[in-house]
Amino acid sequence: MNGQRKKSIGILGGMGPMATVDMFQKITELTDAHCDQEHVRVYIDSHSPMPDRGTFLCGSGEDPVPYMVDSIQKLESCGADCIVMPCNTAHCFMSRLRDRFTTAAFLDMIEVTAEACARRYPGKKAGILGTVKTIESGLYRDSLARLGEGSVDPDAGGKALLMEMIFGIKAGIAYSDPAPFNDMLRDMRDRGAEYFILGCTELPIIIGQLGITGTFVDAAVEVAKAAIAFCGYPVKG
Repeated sequence: MNGQRKKSIGILGGMGPMATVDMFQKITELTDAHCDQEHVRVYIDSHSPMPDRGTFLCGSGEDPVPYMVDSIQKLESCGADCIVMPCNTAHCFMSRLRDRFTTAAFLDMIEVTAEACARRYPGKKAGILGTVKTIESGLYRDSLARLGEGSVDPDAGGKALLMEMIFGIKAGIAYSDPAPFNDMLRDMRDRGAEYFILGCTELPIIIGQLGITGTFVDAAVEVAKAAIAFCGYPVKG
């Protein structure tokens, strides 16, 4: 960074608040820094009153995009050079946000994760885990397919389980029985999944609570690494 202006990150947050905290923590932990001054400058707008993304995508409720645009404008006015959005479902609105409302670099968590998967597990099928809207939108499936990689979705029962547990975590529930989750993973492996994308911020929490081990790619980790590198800082690992 000698002689260069240090770039900064803006977190478009509030979807939900803990996902915002998680992203900031990941950026901090994944920066290869040895003192305060070697960390990235981060601006955060945790815009929690933003309408629910899934509800709007299902055809009811208020459009969240104007709220997202307001956050983007505030982050840009602070000086953010790149923006990350730690909500997978919100990426259904990415083209409306990136192409029309921002001049900062808007890092697409879906694309960044798909590229990381293709580098790390070329020729292997990804099991896609997330909310129903994230899965059924085809965001991950299409991004992987563009890179020549295959994927497997959960069946209807698996999607229902994921929704129940994701919203349970948001409500403060702690899970201890790994059997249902392991059954879902086993079914997806039987259908060809060789590793799994954690396409929702609550999923790493669920995996940790249940003590489940396996080959997982955390989308939030991948976009945090990409943002750190974009800003010109060294990345751990």
